[in-house]
Formats: sequence, structure tokens, C-alpha cells
Amino acid sequence: MSEVVATNETILVVGGGISGLTAALEAAECGKQVLLIEKAPTVGGRVGQLYKYFPKLCFPTCGLEIQYRRLKANKNIRLMTMTEVAGISGAAGNYTVELKVAPRYVNENCTACGDCGRAVEAEVDDSHNYNMMKRKAAYLPHNMAYPQRYVIDPSIIGTAEAEKAKAACKVNAVDLDMQEESLSVTVGAIIWSTGWKPYDAAKIQPYGYDRYDNVISNVEFERMMDPNGPTGGKIQRADGSTPSNIAFIQCAGSRDRNHLKHCSRICCMASLKQTTYVAEQLGDGCKSTIYYIDIRAIDRIDDFHQKVKQDPNVTFVKSKVANIIGGSNGNVILNGVDTEGYHRYANEHDLVVLATGMESTVPAGIFPEGTVINEHGFIDADESNGAIFGAGCSSDALDVNRAAQNATAAALRAIQVVNQVAGTEG
Repeated sequence: MSEVVATNETILVVGGGISGLTAALEAAECGKQVLLIEKAPTVGGRVGQLYKYFPKLCFPTCGLEIQYRRLKANKNIRLMTMTEVAGISGAAGNYTVELKVAPRYVNENCTACGDCGRAVEAEVDDSHNYNMMKRKAAYLPHNMAYPQRYVIDPSIIGTAEAEKAKAACKVNAVDLDMQEESLSVTVGAIIWSTGWKPYDAAKIQPYGYDRYDNVISNVEFERMMDPNGPTGGKIQRADGSTPSNIAFIQCAGSRDRNHLKHCSRICCMASLKQTTYVAEQLGDGCKSTIYYIDIRAIDRIDDFHQKVKQDPNVTFVKSKVANIIGGSNGNVILNGVDTEGYHRYANEHDLVVLATGMESTVPAGIFPEGTVINEHGFIDADESNGAIFGAGCSSDALDVNRAAQNATAAALRAIQVVNQVAGTEG
């Protein structure tokens, strides 16, 4: 690895999703030196796993392609993938950050030709597709990956499979001797933008996610729509058949004292959006039913909400589904009470999509003492945090648009800190 140059006038951005990219670019385009780290092999985060994102129903290429172009063109940003923070000490204007860099086993000679992937037969779970399918143990994370460089899964290191990958590479890019590295950097401010993860649907026992094959999460449904995803872009049940009656359950794990107490804010939008996928692909051949506590939609979102309500194939049931039980032919039965009519129902559906909540990925035990992390796991905006700023979904549950706005604000705060450092030293 080439030397990492960072000073107390450098801004460290942790996490390379849409928020981290936005914060890094805004700071760098103001002339600041930025170190952007991402623990995955590629930047792009959750946005890169979407089929389309709200509110314009754009494909991820729409937003990420522009950010990637800006990233490639900006010499003020140093990007390090497969890198995590192991510890932080110090105070505003002078933090020492310990980093841990995992081996990719592929160096910068890689041209993404794919020869190593074709040579390897071993397969591993495909995390980009939420482990709904397998991928080769030598792989490009996905088509939009940046950097466009392959990764050798550590599970095959030391085996004949790894040697096949090395032998197949014509540009000497496969380096099986790479080791984990540790390094220490000094920075003036830290923007924490590690994003979110879907709440584990298996924890919501009454919904039977781990018992019924045709109960899936909304992020899995999103990957199902992708032509490069587990079903080749087809909406289908576990047995490959086409559903005709899909249930979308809101607040699956959110606004629940037993799971996530907070509103995840994106779930209403996600389900509304996903009914348009059903209409787009299956038309009148499939009905969608949204089970909701209330639809939290304002401005443009409510306009979209009203448009979906006009679709005769979409039904709204105001209810918190009590439980799901098995039905016939792989179908499932939703039990609950419709709170508008106050009558009990036992509705059968052939596919159920759970709008799982947004869980913070802000870690415990990394930050200096006094950093304020609220009861929901998000970094609060608090003066006692010094120059550690939460951005995007590290600060709250936010949609893509608001996450980018929030990241811009975090970048401005970090810029003010390093400007003060520069002024003091000058």
C-alpha cells in the first residue's frame, strides 16, 4: 500500500454510501483534503442495491454515476476500500484514528477482465443480493462497482482454487500474499456515514420470515427486480411461480418497543414504490395489498401516495398485522383487525413483503468518551461530540434525498473545524 498522507487539516469520511460520497465530494470540491474509507470492496452502499429509488423512480446509475465521475476527477480525495476504523482518540482538530485494512488479494493492476472469476469454480454467498444467490469466489461485487477491481474471497486462500485465479490472470493482479494491515492517521474532523442495515426480519417471530418461504423482506424484493439479481428480474414465489396476490406489511420491526422504537421513514415510500413494480411487470394479473398503521407521506411523497391509491389493483388495509400462519400451496394467511371497520380478517396471500425497519450501523466503543449516541443508535448533533459529525443514516433514519442533504451539512461543519485549525497554525 502506498503511504497514506493525512494531517489535522484532513477530513476523514467513514463510509462510502451515498451520504459518505456526498460529504467527501462537497468537502473536496471546497479544496479540503479528504480520506474516504469504506469497509466493503466498493463504494455506493445501499443505493447500489436498489432497483429504483424514490422519489423519481430513478435507477441507481442515475445518482451514483455522477458521484463516481466527480470522485474520479477530484485529486483531493484518497479512497481506501476494505478499510474499517479500529479506534479513535484525541479531540476536535487533532484526532488519531486507527485503521484496519483487509486484504483484497487483487492489486491495482486489475483490469476487471474477469479471467480469474471464470477460472474459479468455488462459490460463496452473494452479499450484494442479500445472500439470495451465490457468486464465484473471485468476483466483481456488482456491475456498478467502483473501483472496478475484482476480489478474491478469503475462504479460498491457501487452496487450489486461489491458485487457479492467480494462474488465469494475465496482468499479475492476483496477489495471494496480501495480509491485513493496520495504520494510524491524524485528521482534524471525522464524518461518520456508515449508513444502515435492514432490521433482521427473523426477529419478528409472529411474521414467520424464517418459517415460510413466501415471506420475504422489502430489500430482497428490491433485488428480485434487478435483471442481474437472483430471479433475473422476475417477481416470483419460492417455487418460481408468479404471484397473483401480494401483501406488503408496513412497520415490520419499526415503531415497536420490542424491536426498533423509531419510525424508519423509508418504509411507506418503499412499499408504495414496490406496488408500482408489480403494476409494471404483472399488470392486472396481480393484486397488491398494503397493511399499514398510517402512511407517513408529505409533499411529493403524498402526491405519489395519492397516485398509487388510484390504482384499482392496490388495496389499503389500516391494520397492524397480528401474525402470519401457513396456508395452502405455500400461501400464507395474515390475521389481524381492520381498524377502520373494526372487523377481524384472515386474508390469504401467495407472497408477503415485509417493510423491514432501518437499523443504525453506528458501532459501540469506537468513539471518544462523551460522544452522544441516542437510544436509537444514531449520532446526535451535540457540541460534546467535538468534530465528529454523523451524516446521512448515521444521524437518523432518512431517505436518499434527505441523506444527501444531511451529508452536505456535515461536510460544512467539518470544513469549519479544519479551517479553524489552518487559521490557528497559520
